Amino acid sequence: QVHLVESGGGLVQAGDSLRLSCASSGRAFNTYTMGWFRQAPGKDREFVGIINWGGMHTFYADSVKGRFTISRDNAENMVYLAMNSLKPEDTAVYYCAAHSTSYDWLKTRADEYAYWGQGTQVTVSS
Repeated sequence: QVHLVESGGGLVQAGDSLRLSCASSGRAFNTYTMGWFRQAPGKDREFVGIINWGGMHTFYADSVKGRFTISRDNAENMVYLAMNSLKPEDTAVYYCAAHSTSYDWLKTRADEYAYWGQGTQVTVSS
């Protein structure tokens, strides 16, 4: 079992920055690929970005590439999403998620992830 808890969301203005955190329980955090997703009301959960188990590789959705940065600290069982130049269309509930598949780690669909946090709200005003 893996328990994930997001934090760091809030209300910001367009152009501002936020850093989201995801704390993980469990003894094997450094074996998990970690992803970030977001979901606005009435819309599907969409992929934001992903970081591999060792933190050496990342991949981002086109909508956030160049603005968002994923990092992880395996010693602290933490993964982060640093968001810069926020736009109103970034408004959503942001979720961290985990999967343990090593041979095909770059997964961008929500149904490919086994573990999810409760989400944290990010609201960007214009």
